[in-house]
Amino acid sequence: MSLKDKNDKKIIRINVNGIDYDVLIRHRDTLLEVLREKLLLTGTKDACGQGECGACTVLVEGRPVLACLMLAIEAHNKSITTIEGLAKDRGLTPIQESFIEHGAIQCGFCSPGMILTATALLRENPRPSRRQIQKAIEGNICRCTGYNKIIEAIEAVRDKNMQGDSGDDRHDR
Repeated sequence: MSLKDKNDKKIIRINVNGIDYDVLIRHRDTLLEVLREKLLLTGTKDACGQGECGACTVLVEGRPVLACLMLAIEAHNKSITTIEGLAKDRGLTPIQESFIEHGAIQCGFCSPGMILTATALLRENPRPSRRQIQKAIEGNICRCTGYNKIIEAIEAVRDKNMQGDSGDDRHDR
């Protein structure tokens, strides 16, 4: 089946949070629409719809992606992690716990995107500088915390990573 005609539909296969799904999509469906409307995973927020706020951030193949800007067809045969897929049976991840401990979750609307972005950052670089943390989250808008609590929560996980590496909790910010 071709997606040339705007009425055409196609079945894609995506792996979301470790589960394979075959999903019937239209050529213009975004990954955000598929996650929220077809898979009912509403932790991925629908906010600006223009890639400006980061509330729809998910991990595609481990990298942060704005689901409102990614066409669903581009996710074919890819692995996607949403906020619902982080904790599962293992309990909260260290970054989720740190967000709670540091008061980095207020209204919670930006939290899924922030947490997934921080998760990807810390996987790629377990010891980011404060500036690297700021750079990583700069595409995620938060209107409640003023970012300081979010940055502190990420730094706390980084500091625990550093202690685990060397037993020394001193570091440069």
